Order: sequence, then C-alpha cells, then structure tokens
Amino acid sequence: MAMFSANLIFGLNTPVSRTLMPEILSPYALTFFRLGGGLILFWLVSLFTKKEHVPAKDILLLFFASLFALTLNQLPYFIGLSMTSPIDASIVVTLLPILTMILAAIIIKEPITWLKAVGVLVGASGALILVFSSHTLHVGKSNFWGNMIVFGAVASFAIYLTVFKNLISRYSPVTLMKWMFLFGTIICFPFCYKPVMQTDFSLLTSGTYWRIGYIVLLATFLSYMLIPIGQKYLRPTTLSMYNYLQPVVASFVAVAIGIDTFGVEKAISGVLVFAGVYIVTQSKSRVDLEAEIAPGSADAEVTEIIK
Repeated sequence: MAMFSANLIFGLNTPVSRTLMPEILSPYALTFFRLGGGLILFWLVSLFTKKEHVPAKDILLLFFASLFALTLNQLPYFIGLSMTSPIDASIVVTLLPILTMILAAIIIKEPITWLKAVGVLVGASGALILVFSSHTLHVGKSNFWGNMIVFGAVASFAIYLTVFKNLISRYSPVTLMKWMFLFGTIICFPFCYKPVMQTDFSLLTSGTYWRIGYIVLLATFLSYMLIPIGQKYLRPTTLSMYNYLQPVVASFVAVAIGIDTFGVEKAISGVLVFAGVYIVTQSKSRVDLEAEIAPGSADAEVTEIIK
C-alpha cells in the first residue's frame, strides 16, 4: 500500500510539474523548492519522533544514498521533463524495474533467467521506440535528449533501490529522509542558487503556489515517507514494479488537461514496456530457486539423480 500510494502521487506529479517548467519556473528552481521543502518538513517532524543514533559510517552511506536517490535523480529528472512531454517521461520511468533487475543480478547476484532476459528485451524495445521516435524540440513535445536525461535519472534511482536496501531497513523513514534531504539540498545548492534568485515571486499566481505545494507536500514529503516503508519489506525488483502506475496516471491527467496527446508510437512503446515489466516480475528470485532445490524437494531429488 505504501508503494502503491507513492507511485500514484508520483504519476500525478509528472504533469503537474510539467505545467510549471520551463515557462513559469526553471527546473533548477523547482528542484531546490522540492529538496528544501522536504528538508524543512522532515527535520520538523523529527522533533516530534523518537530519536535514533546514526553512526558516522551510516551518515556517510546516507550521503551516497542521497546522491543517487535525490541529487542525481530529481534534478536531472526535472531538467529532462522540462524538455520533453510528461507521457514520454512517464513511460521512460517504467524502465525502473528492468534496470533494477539488471543491477540486482550484478550487485546482489539475483539470477537472470530466460524469462527475465525476454522481459528486459521487450521492455528495452519499447523504450527505444519511444526515444528514437522523438524528433521535435517544441516545448511539451517529445525530445530525444530530454528522454535520455530522464533515463539517467531513472538509472540513478535504480542504483539507490538496489545498493542501499540494507541501510534503509535499519532506520525509520523520518531519520533516513531528514539526513538524505539535508545532503541533497546542500549538493544541489550551487547549481540552483542563481535560478532561485532570478525567480520573480511577485509574478507567481495562487495556482502556481498550489502546484508547488502539491509537489513539496505530497510528491516529496509524503511520497518519500512512504518509499522507505516499502524498501523495508519488498525486494528491489518487486519494489520498482509499482512504477507501472505512473504512466497510467500521468497520461490520463496530461491528456485530460490538454497539455499532451497520446499517439500510436506512444501506445506501442507503452505496451512493450509494460509487457517487459510484467515478464520480468513473473520470473523467480534467487531465494525461490534455492528453495526449489532445497534438501527434500522434488527438484533436489532430480538434481541428485543427474549428479
């Protein structure tokens, strides 16, 4: 439920953020509002929650977790989103389960079965159709480099989900996020300071502030409170599977409010990516395979006979 809710909010966040960038706010300014707002909210909440001691070694690990989960994810994502369409960005984001599966095989030695390999190829083909069909540079339309920047942001988050699972399981969401948003805000400050200072706040309407409020309160504070809950109890690939909600929600909202269109190429690429994600998540984990050949199981007896 935590991951379902977080990705539902993220799906709405994509078209909402796209209505602000780059005409009203630069992606750098919006990133700083998001990180800075999260920093203030998580540290305020930490004043009313149980204090947890975090040793220096884990503080360092939280710095690198922040680097991959926030700095190399949120800033590039907003930059890429400001260049491309919300539907394109959302479909690229659905590659997260496939990237996570590959990284899990490399880092935590999860096996890549034929089913996983087929899923990766099907999902990758959908992404390639999307990316290489992006030719126009018009604001709000498909853009090759915008899609590639979003892909880089997704890859960074996949590294976070895979590498830092053990760290996440040791602390509460508030403790984790207050440190991560502190580091994320500090790292992004040199890149975002000038665009924030150049923002003319007197020109911002109440509607703009409501959208910024949604991004900070729901798409940042609440969602990043929920993600560590999912990380504690779900495997990285299962965790990332919930991303399939994002393009469904984002596409519906973006088309409904008239800031995007849904064409044949997007439909084909979306179907392929979803199919790839489904196939990958149907494959067996290392634990499942080891359980099947555990002493006393039928597979173990067959294996012994073969030997």
